[in-house]
Amino acid sequence: MFQTLKNAWSMPELRKKILYTLFILLIFRFGSCIPVPFIDTNLLSAYFEQASVSGSMLGYLNMFTGGGLSNATIFAMSITPYINASIILQLLTVAIPALERLVKDGGEEGRKKIASWTRYVAVVLGLLQGFSFYALLRTEGFLSNTGVLAGAAIVLTFTAGTALIMWLGEHITQNGIGNGISIILFAGIVSRGPALISTLFNLIKGGASGILSAVLMVIIGLGVVVFIVFMSNAERRIPVQYAKRVVGRKMYGGQSTHLPIKVNAAGVMPIIFASSILSLPQTIGMFWKPEANTFGWHILNLFSQSSPFYIVVYGLLILAFAYFYASIQFNPIEIANNLKKNGGFIPGFRPGKPTSDFITKALGKVTFVGAIFLGVIAILPLIVGAISPTLSNVALGGTSVIIVVGVALDTVKQMEAQMLMRHHKGFLE
Repeated sequence: MFQTLKNAWSMPELRKKILYTLFILLIFRFGSCIPVPFIDTNLLSAYFEQASVSGSMLGYLNMFTGGGLSNATIFAMSITPYINASIILQLLTVAIPALERLVKDGGEEGRKKIASWTRYVAVVLGLLQGFSFYALLRTEGFLSNTGVLAGAAIVLTFTAGTALIMWLGEHITQNGIGNGISIILFAGIVSRGPALISTLFNLIKGGASGILSAVLMVIIGLGVVVFIVFMSNAERRIPVQYAKRVVGRKMYGGQSTHLPIKVNAAGVMPIIFASSILSLPQTIGMFWKPEANTFGWHILNLFSQSSPFYIVVYGLLILAFAYFYASIQFNPIEIANNLKKNGGFIPGFRPGKPTSDFITKALGKVTFVGAIFLGVIAILPLIVGAISPTLSNVALGGTSVIIVVGVALDTVKQMEAQMLMRHHKGFLE
């Protein structure tokens, strides 16, 4: 990876893209340090520290925002509203035929319309999420001014931050390196690194049990990183043979190749989407604070990270989104038709429907393995944190590691692809 970065830096075009991306991230981190007025950030930070130790989803949301939520900054809502808006639009695209036709047949204009609607939905969700956070601040007594104008200023500032961070992410995608939304999410999680290191040192100072907990955290983290890298590069290769064709005096085809199906084709998106959906109950909990031992209180407790219910639902959502993304990115019927048109076939299967059925079956098996892989590395730290309260931060670290490593690998692959496009060796070398 470091060699790839060195090679990319030596190319002027890629160097400009890298510097542009770093400049956008600098703006993002600067905005994540500007607090919204009328809020007591010291009391709010202490409240979030307690929520993180107790396994509340607030600690999880705070990790996604890079600490912006606990400090009530202008980027406190982070990119979560945009992710939720993307989920809604993609699900509607599958469910509503008119939207599906717009995406498939509308070309570039159709994609622009979907992107525009996603932005509008993201702003609406950012407004709702900002108001719910304001309700929490007001209920817990973290506001120095509870007036209507002060409340409107706080909510509108949160919403404006959502719109700005969405704009920054889109500009990274267009003019920088990698997927802008993922890069911003990556930057927010990495910014929490010093806090996690501080927690690790505090565990070490706690004696033998603390040292054991710290060693366990490091071992789990390294194991997850190695596992992610291995599975991200794994793929199922389906052999493809092309028939020989004689055109004039020349013979074409006859070569053998393969059709690669990546085990983890969806990357980290299933985990990001599942996490965003499971953050909705906590958003509702900001509006409504039920009394202890009531029905509503028990419902909200089901969505704490130490709850078995949360862990099971989290795993099922990861599985569902892994299959959802695989179905979007890989169309077996279209692939079978393209093979047939180009004179290609899979040995042992006739062109057409038998080929598409075989690809569908192979895709289902590979996707299942990839979904289990994502589920294991996302859920295992949650289970460890639920068993041992002293390791509650492992629950946050597990998901953050897979997102950070996954985004880093995807970004490096995009850089390698761009370098390959710009650097071609001569045929005579």
